[in-house]
Amino acid sequence: MAAIEGNAGEIHELASYEIRPEALPDVLAAIHEFVAYVRTQEPGALRYEVWQEEEHPTRFVHLFVWRDEEANRIHGESAAVKKFAGILYPQCLAPVQFVGYRQVDANAAFRRLA
Repeated sequence: MAAIEGNAGEIHELASYEIRPEALPDVLAAIHEFVAYVRTQEPGALRYEVWQEEEHPTRFVHLFVWRDEEANRIHGESAAVKKFAGILYPQCLAPVQFVGYRQVDANAAFRRLA
């Protein structure tokens, strides 16, 4: 069976951060609002997931796959990103860490636009 790899030009990233415990309700609400925006308004976001650490619920990871640089640029320049960052960043214990990855393999493919 062939490996499932990302398409050429796709951008795969993880963003991780930890927030102040007292900010948890506000940050969770902001995450839900933000992801709803990405889901409905950003077709270039092939995948956008937010995971919360079970043992330390103030720690989060965002996993995203952008169709290409243009989709990533549109996302980064959106008013929704600015609003979310305005809520999130002041509550972080340290700067958000963004790391780019290359997909090597997977057990299933996810939604990709033609």
